[in-house]
Amino acid sequence: MKKISAVVAMFAVTAFAGAALAADVIELPASFGKVTFPHAKHVALLKDCKKCHTGAPGKIAELNKDWAHKTCTGCHKEMKKGPVGCKDCHKK
Repeated sequence: MKKISAVVAMFAVTAFAGAALAADVIELPASFGKVTFPHAKHVALLKDCKKCHTGAPGKIAELNKDWAHKTCTGCHKEMKKGPVGCKDCHKK
């Protein structure tokens, strides 16, 4: 299952890498429902791309379930802002 998730994540990174910098909203495929990521809103709020983009500019080194749950949910809990429940992010 981890191999399938990794392949899906790599596809998503490749497919959306060019558009991610300019996109207002990014739709990421997920095995339990698609995730809509409001990129422009995060850029405006955080003003620090390195919070998510620790590797090369415009890329996330390990975009996968574990990374997203740790990084995204962790930040939302820390800032007391944003969704933290499964169904809040994963829409069917």
